[in-house]
Amino acid sequence: MHVSRVLLKMIEIAHQVNLTLNLYSMNKKKAAGAVTAIPVLTGEELLQKVRELGNISTKEKARQCGYSTETKKGVERANLMKFYNALIDAEGIQLDGKQNPNGRGGRAPSNKVTVQSNGNMLIGAAYTKRMGLKEGDAFEITLGRKHIRLRQVGGEDEDED
Repeated sequence: MHVSRVLLKMIEIAHQVNLTLNLYSMNKKKAAGAVTAIPVLTGEELLQKVRELGNISTKEKARQCGYSTETKKGVERANLMKFYNALIDAEGIQLDGKQNPNGRGGRAPSNKVTVQSNGNMLIGAAYTKRMGLKEGDAFEITLGRKHIRLRQVGGEDEDED
């Protein structure tokens, strides 16, 4: 079995477990005195239910889609942030952007460096990782009129211009 199939199966199992353990919020109906479970809707089910509910308030839509809790004092509160996030996820909208290719946060390399207040120029780990450089690798520095050239000492393409 391919790793991707195994991961998909694990995600499917985790989703099923999550559905049975976490996807029900309890809402007390004060008039009847009974407790009713409203499933927390996600994905296409959530989108369909919101469409069906039409022009009612956002809080009521959140409640009817299972996004509400009861406070210690017995007041029912709509959890709008979870509701909005579920709607965004259901629509497939990615707000966080792409992750950096090196697997960490931070800025993407800009192909520009600036001279720091102490006169140093920092190239950055994104470039050294891309070139496969290791601690202790040596470079020859050649100064031009408006450029600085770094050439790795003992590198494979030392004769190349």
